Amino acid sequence: MEWGRGIVAVAGHELEYACWGPAPDTALTLVMLHEGLGSVDLWRDWPAALAEATGMGVLAYSRAGYGRSSLVDLPRPLDYMNREATDILGPLMDAAGVQSTVLLGHSDGATIAGIYAGSVSDMRVRGLVLIAPHFFTEAEGLAAIRAAGTAYGTGDLKARLARHHDNADVAFYGWHDVWTDPAFADWNVGDAIDHWRVPALIVQGTDDPYGTRAQVDEAHDRSYAPVDVLMIEAAGHAPHHDASDQVRDAVVAFCTTLQQLEQSAVQITQI
Repeated sequence: MEWGRGIVAVAGHELEYACWGPAPDTALTLVMLHEGLGSVDLWRDWPAALAEATGMGVLAYSRAGYGRSSLVDLPRPLDYMNREATDILGPLMDAAGVQSTVLLGHSDGATIAGIYAGSVSDMRVRGLVLIAPHFFTEAEGLAAIRAAGTAYGTGDLKARLARHHDNADVAFYGWHDVWTDPAFADWNVGDAIDHWRVPALIVQGTDDPYGTRAQVDEAHDRSYAPVDVLMIEAAGHAPHHDASDQVRDAVVAFCTTLQQLEQSAVQITQI
C-alpha cells in the first residue's frame, strides 16, 4: 500500500483510501473512519486541513459498500460495526504501515473506533477522537433515520449520494435497513467503553438529530481513561463541518497534548 491515493486489498475487500501529510513510519497518524453514509471524498477538505494543522499523517478510507470501494451483499449483518472493528480496521492499518495512531471517527465511524479501542489489544492506538458517536439506540435517532429513508425515496438524497458512491443504494440501504430493523432496537455497545485505556475527545453538536448528550455522558461516565467533551452549540450531526475551525483546533490541541505526554514518558524512561 503506497502513501497517496489508491485501492488496497483488505480481508477480501478492495478499499478506497487516501493519505495526507507524513508517512506512517515517520509520524503519528490520524486514521479517519467515516459516517454511515460517508466516504473518503465526503470528508471534503478536512483531512488535508488536519494534516497541515497537526503535522501528523492522515489516512482515510471508504468502507466496503461505500465510495469507490468494492460492494457488499445486502442486508448487512446487524453487528456490522463490530465486524468492521475486529476484522477490517487492524489489517488496514497493517497494510498502511501505521506505527502509532489516533483513531478519528464520525457517527458510525466513531462507534467503530470506540469498539476497536475497547475490544482489540493494539498498542498503536494512542487516543480517540469521536465525533457524534452512538453506543446505543435512541428514539430520536431512529426517527431521524426513518426520515432519511423518506428523503432517499422521494427527495434528492439519492442523487446527492450517487455523486460519491459507486452504488448509492448499497451505501444507503446497508445503513438504513440495519438501524430500522426491529431487532436492532436494543443494540448497545457501551461495554466497549469499559475497556478503553487511552484518552478520548468526544465532539457533539447540540442540535444533532441522530444522537443526544446521553451518548456523550455514556462514554464520560464509563471510561476509566480521560474523556474530554466538546459540545458545539447549534451544530448538527457533522460539527466538524458546521464549526470546522473550532473542531479542528480542539483536535490539534488534543493530539498535541498526547504527543507531549508521550515524549515526556520517553524522556523519563531514558533517565
